Amino acid sequence: MRGFLLCSVAGLPAIGWAQDSTVDKAREALAQQEEDEDSSRQLEEVFQAAEKNYSLQKKGSHALNYSFDYSYTGDQRLDLAITDGSIRNIDVVPSATHNFTNAFNYDYGLKDNLTVGVRVPLIVKYDTQDELSLYDIGDVSATARWQPLAYVPGKISTTLFGTFTSKTGTSPYEIDVNRQLSSGSGYYTLSGGASASKVLDPVVLFGSMSLAYNLPATDLQQVRGARLLEEVEPGFGLSGSAGFAYSLSYDISLSISAQLSYSDETVLTFSNGEQAVAQDQMSGFLSMSLGTRISDTTIVNTSLGIGLTEDAPDFSLGVSLPINISGLKD
Repeated sequence: MRGFLLCSVAGLPAIGWAQDSTVDKAREALAQQEEDEDSSRQLEEVFQAAEKNYSLQKKGSHALNYSFDYSYTGDQRLDLAITDGSIRNIDVVPSATHNFTNAFNYDYGLKDNLTVGVRVPLIVKYDTQDELSLYDIGDVSATARWQPLAYVPGKISTTLFGTFTSKTGTSPYEIDVNRQLSSGSGYYTLSGGASASKVLDPVVLFGSMSLAYNLPATDLQQVRGARLLEEVEPGFGLSGSAGFAYSLSYDISLSISAQLSYSDETVLTFSNGEQAVAQDQMSGFLSMSLGTRISDTTIVNTSLGIGLTEDAPDFSLGVSLPINISGLKD
């Protein structure tokens, strides 16, 4: 018995050393190696990748949309007959201009945060007073939109944009004003600005500001009364808008926005050296839009606009929807 106890006591250090060695090996095996990837770093990369979301077209994707807008502008014209400096006849004649615009918008994603697009309007006009009508193309425009930063939930999303508008439509400075209507501005326009939005679920706040520079129209030969119009120098334009969109349900959303526009004075130069100045204008417009989801990928927007100033149309109606073409699908 004494020999057994001695052997047992003598063997305890060896057993303890063996257990310590096994624990050290286990710790070493469980310890993180240099080549192992940190889980926190991995999660951080996942969150960073998820944050790189943009509201523009995805790279290489296409989008084609159709919109229809109708605007009505009412006015009253005075019919006077002046003889020997005195008024012999006066009559108030109501007049109205109906404007129908069919527009096709095509967008292409150069990058996830850079989208270019083209807008082609087809315009129909009718003047009730002079019984004039017009069926023509409007001013074609090209736009580039860029988001410098990816969308981060809870933060403000900003988009910068620039637009070039041609004068493909019928110019108001190259027609017989008594017999024809115009479908364009008559000059080239360069504009740029920024828009911002913030999501406060279920409300989205948005706003934008833009500045437009209108290039002068020269080499004109328009007869206006007893004078010949040769050059038009349109002033710059400044516009801003703000509003909100509210999600009533998964299929219905409502948005309301107000827009203010300022146009600087326009200078008209005639062949005899005389000049006429059209005063600057301020116009305001209130728009309400209803978005209805009719399928998983299609939302139809209908809008109603009300003019707030004399220089704005009395009211407008509009509808827009995407055009799904198999060749343009992602």
